[in-house]
Amino acid sequence: VQLVESGGGLVQPGGSLRLSCAASGFTFSSYYMSWYRRAPGKERELVAGITNRGETLNYRDSVKGRFTISRDNAKNTMYLQMNSLKPEDTGVYYCNRGGPIGSFGQGTQVTVSS
Repeated sequence: VQLVESGGGLVQPGGSLRLSCAASGFTFSSYYMSWYRRAPGKERELVAGITNRGETLNYRDSVKGRFTISRDNAKNTMYLQMNSLKPEDTGVYYCNRGGPIGSFGQGTQVTVSS
């Protein structure tokens, strides 16, 4: 299993970023996938999840209406569109297969600051 995140960076409050997760080494279209994040000094937390066909999306309350998770099974890629970013969204964002004890990528840093 290999998960490679990209798309992070420094953005001002109110700005947007789009994260990508390139997956390989398994049948991507068969798995529920998620995004997690770890804020400085905090535990890793689930941000959003998507079923294998993209029919059901789940979000933590603090990102509902601002973040959109999606996937392209033909490209073995998952995305996280983040709009109206807030400083509290700062952290390392991880692509995940299999929940908290599953597989994670190396993460991509998102910093929201003026």
